[in-house]
Amino acid sequence: MGTGQIRALEEFGPQFLVPYAPTPLALNELFARSAPKVLEIGFGMGAATATIAQNHPEIDYLGIEVHTPGIGALLKTMGETGLNNIRIIQHDAVAVLEHQIADRCLDGVHIFFPDPWHKKKHHKRRLIQTDFVALLSRKLKVGAYLHLATDWEDYAIQMLEVLNATPTLRNTAKAFAPRPEYRPLTKFEQRGIRLGHGVWDLVFSRV
Repeated sequence: MGTGQIRALEEFGPQFLVPYAPTPLALNELFARSAPKVLEIGFGMGAATATIAQNHPEIDYLGIEVHTPGIGALLKTMGETGLNNIRIIQHDAVAVLEHQIADRCLDGVHIFFPDPWHKKKHHKRRLIQTDFVALLSRKLKVGAYLHLATDWEDYAIQMLEVLNATPTLRNTAKAFAPRPEYRPLTKFEQRGIRLGHGVWDLVFSRV
């Protein structure tokens, strides 16, 4: 971790980091207001998260990430830009969903570019599996959305199969969706597009 990330953790961590505890969070109290709540799982270095939150100050974002340098980087950006509509939990996403997030309390979920575990023998480690998506669906309000994105075609196909087979979710597109305007293009993604690589977005609605 760089010195800026370490300093940001020390300075802004107490304000924006939410400790894990096996009891449901009161999200309106956490953000000190009543506003739509969107969960992001695995925000990496947090650049996209910060951009989305800056562009949508009317929405509160709760990010789950286990990678400390990424958390430090996002906190640094938040401190530099005065962002206060993001909170962060550093813990396993399944445990957080099972114990800290109440059912039917989220207006949206973002999972952008999760680890593809590209070797076939490792596919079982992929995050987007039937049981996990069923758990996610329970946390969404009726009418809320689930937005996934990946740059691995075989993972995109698996994601589509899993989501299509979840009875509480409905695809908002015929198959893959156009990239919603709120999801910024990352530098990595822009480079991939220039090289002819594909990116697949899936946007499903809770029914």
